[in-house]
Amino acid sequence: MSTAKPKSMLPIGEVASRAGVSVPTVRYYESRNLITSERTAGNKRVFRRYTLRRLAIIAAGQRVGLTLAEIAEALAELPPDKAPTQDDWHQLSTHWALLVAQRIRQLEKLQGSLDDCIGCGCLSLAKCHLFNPQDEAASEGPGSRWVRRSVDDDGKGVNG
Repeated sequence: MSTAKPKSMLPIGEVASRAGVSVPTVRYYESRNLITSERTAGNKRVFRRYTLRRLAIIAAGQRVGLTLAEIAEALAELPPDKAPTQDDWHQLSTHWALLVAQRIRQLEKLQGSLDDCIGCGCLSLAKCHLFNPQDEAASEGPGSRWVRRSVDDDGKGVNG
């Protein structure tokens, strides 16, 4: 049961509405330990107001393409019992900027490798640097066998 003043606590519906997410999403984030709730005497979930800031951070992380695991890792570095400060956000966003820059470099390499692949159709030619580096699929028979999801820093495929 919560010992905080009632006005400092928000019911799950209000948290969801103010954060622009659904109630099931709030519950899911709580199940992933991204946010925490307390229970009323009637066993209803209520959240501290700073939860809205944590939800804003989650939304920002998702907008820049981070996974919930990456966001959870960042949130674990923040104080769990108060709103993140501007300094907290600066540290977090600086790290995220590096992750985004790395992904941009990977996407640029992926974009550059598309010219070699467009139109080949078979995805098993030795020339295909995107989906079949060094013609690894040739030993499995003719036709496309598998597709690799991304390209690492060396331009070679990486299983995802």
